Amino acid sequence: MALEKTWRWFGENDTVTLPEIRQIGVEGIVTALHHIPTGEIWPVEEIEKVRDRIAAAGMRWSVVESLPVSEAIKLRTADCARHIENYRQSLRNLAACGIRTVCYNFMPVLDWARTDLHYANVRGTESMHFDYDRFAAFDIHILRRPGAAGDYPSEVCERAAALAAGMSAAEREELAHNIIVVTQGFINGTVGDSEDYKQVFLRYLARYDGIGPDRLREHLAAFLKEVCPTAREAGVNLCIHPDDPPFPLLGLPRIASTIEDFRWILRQYDDPVNGVTFCAGSLSARPDNDLPAMARELGPRIHFVHLRNTQQLGPKSFFESGHLTGSVDMYAVLKALLEEQRRRIAEGRRDTAMPFRPDHGLRMLDDFGRSSNPGYPLVGRMKGFAEICGLEMGIERSL
Repeated sequence: MALEKTWRWFGENDTVTLPEIRQIGVEGIVTALHHIPTGEIWPVEEIEKVRDRIAAAGMRWSVVESLPVSEAIKLRTADCARHIENYRQSLRNLAACGIRTVCYNFMPVLDWARTDLHYANVRGTESMHFDYDRFAAFDIHILRRPGAAGDYPSEVCERAAALAAGMSAAEREELAHNIIVVTQGFINGTVGDSEDYKQVFLRYLARYDGIGPDRLREHLAAFLKEVCPTAREAGVNLCIHPDDPPFPLLGLPRIASTIEDFRWILRQYDDPVNGVTFCAGSLSARPDNDLPAMARELGPRIHFVHLRNTQQLGPKSFFESGHLTGSVDMYAVLKALLEEQRRRIAEGRRDTAMPFRPDHGLRMLDDFGRSSNPGYPLVGRMKGFAEICGLEMGIERSL
C-alpha cells in the first residue's frame, strides 16, 4: 500500500488545472479556502464548493493546507478568544464535509523565507535559494530593523555590509519585495503589496518585542489545549508544519525546528490528533537534523508528508536541489515512512493513507513559459512526483 499521492492546488487562480493534475496520477488534492480572511470561520457551503469541484475532477480533498493560525492567536491579543472559537468551528465544518487532515504552522509574521527565487542550477533549471549573508543584508541595511546587527555574528555583518553596498536600488527593492510580499502573498501573507509594505512589516515584527521562544511556546501550548479536544471530537488530525528555514530570523523565535521541539509539541496534548507535517525540505536546511531518525521517532504522529531536497552551501545557506538529490537521504526517509505505514495497518489504525505531496520543484522546460507561485512549477514538481513514486515502488518491493 503506497502513500496517498497528493498535489497542492491553489484554487481558481492556479495555472495548473484539476484535469491536468488528474492526468499526473494524483489521488488527493491539498488546498485551502484562500479567499476567507485569516481568523474567520470557514463556512460549510464554501468548503463544499471546493470539495465538490475536486470530486467532479475525479479526486478528493485530502488535506487542508493551511487553516491559518492568526497573529492574534500567536500573540494572545484581544481577538484571540474569538479566533480560537472560529478555528474550532472551522474544524467542525471541515469534518462535516469529510476533510480530516489539517496542516498549520506557528511561525510568527513570516511564513517562509528565500533570498533568490530564480537560483540558476548547473543544468539550466531554476530553484529557490536562501543565503544567510544576503538575508542579513536585507535585515540590517534594507529593512533596517532596530537592533538587527546584534542578531548576527560580526563576520556575517561584515559580509552583509559589503553585499548591501554592492546592490543597486532596484536590487535592494527586489530582495525586500520577494522576502516580504512575493513568497507570502499566495499563502495568507501578513503584509500586502502596498507602497509602505516595509514599514507595515516592521510594525508586525515590533509586536513580538519581548516574546522569546519560551513565551511563544506558552502560546502554542494554549492553542493546542484549546483546539485539540475539538479536533479529537470531530475526528480531525492536526499537523504542525516545521519552521522554514528551521532557525531564528528577524529576531523572531522559531519553535518547530528540531526533534526536541517536536517532542515538546507532542507532549502538550498527548493524543494522535496532535501531529506533525513531516517536511523534509524545511527540516533538512538544518544540518543537525537527522531526517531518517526523525521520521522513525515521529512516525506514529506524522499525518502529512512533504518530500523535497536541499543542498547545503554553508552555515544556514542552502538551495532547493530537487527531490532525490541533495543533503537528504530520501531513500532512508521514505523507507521509514513506508515502514510506519505498515505498522499502522498491522495495528488496525484508520489513518494509514499518510498523504504525501512533492514539495516545490525545479523550474524547467515549459515551466519557463508558464506562470506559477514561487516553488510550484508544473513540470519540475511532476518530475519530483515521478521520482518519489518510483523510489517508493522500489522500496515497497524490497519490503
